[in-house]
Amino acid sequence: MTAELEPHPGWPRATATVTECRYETGALQALAFGIPSARHFEITFNYWAGETLHTGQYLSAKYVPQGTLFPVSYDPVEPHIHSQANSPRRPRLLYTLAVVAFATLTSAAILYTHGCHS
Repeated sequence: MTAELEPHPGWPRATATVTECRYETGALQALAFGIPSARHFEITFNYWAGETLHTGQYLSAKYVPQGTLFPVSYDPVEPHIHSQANSPRRPRLLYTLAVVAFATLTSAAILYTHGCHS
């Protein structure tokens, strides 16, 4: 069973089903948050909000088997927003931004030192 985040008062509840549990190294998490982590799992799950199937993700320190059921709350106005949202994609976004910044600075340094100036 997953550790459910604090439910939002008044949000409807649904039963979510784990569809994937993917192991990822802690490098992205360490880069994004400055906290070393040996590993974590990215959990993907589905839940129904009304007649629409939604997919969500969250990070977990523990493996969660495919097919595991757990309760999830969702925003009735924007049902794709759910109570398990602990920003699983944020580390990737920050990692991508760091790589782009590094590549830009490296390119600028190479152009400056090897000269485009005559």
